[in-house]
Amino acid sequence: MNLPDRLLLITDRRAARLPLLAVLQTALEAGCRWILVREKDLPAPARAALITDVLALAQPFGATVSVSYTQDQPQLWPGTGWHLPADVPVASVRARYPTHLIGASTHSRAEAEAAAHGGADYVTFSPVFPSLSKPGYGDKHGLERLQALAGSLSIPVVALGGITPDNAAACLAAGAQAVAVMGAVMGASNLDEVVHVVTQARHALAGRSARSGEEH
Repeated sequence: MNLPDRLLLITDRRAARLPLLAVLQTALEAGCRWILVREKDLPAPARAALITDVLALAQPFGATVSVSYTQDQPQLWPGTGWHLPADVPVASVRARYPTHLIGASTHSRAEAEAAAHGGADYVTFSPVFPSLSKPGYGDKHGLERLQALAGSLSIPVVALGGITPDNAAACLAAGAQAVAVMGAVMGASNLDEVVHVVTQARHALAGRSARSGEEH
């Protein structure tokens, strides 16, 4: 399937140095077209209010909004897609939402294959590089494992973990169909830096996509 965009921006309000909605608005203006609202620690009412606000921001840009699944908010928010943690079986959610965009977090080949078999539209695979938002989290997979997975999986792989404008294109070269960024944007100290990260990442991804087209 075609993903909403080659760049997925994942929210983390606790890591954000600036107001989250201002960061997202600026990222959308810079070209971001796919946002994943994470914020799994928020109480359901506050999370619902945030999702409503993000949808309102995204709508004028035609951007896609995905939402991380939580047990206290098991109903899919209208106009969004689901992103599932590795411990939630994809098949049970797919049965309830046959036409919605459903992704899954994975950290190994076995998890990725199980998600694909269950009906996921895509998986995130992490951490590819040392995580910017979670230093010391997990053993980095590197481009070699990313390439091996992307080359064999039946659905798109989104590279996650330590993604920056400098390594985004390398992930596409390794077979990922998109990259996910969180720390590089959430950790920005000003809105100009948000614009820089998003635009530079998009340029890197677009350049790689263009070269791939020429090669074929």
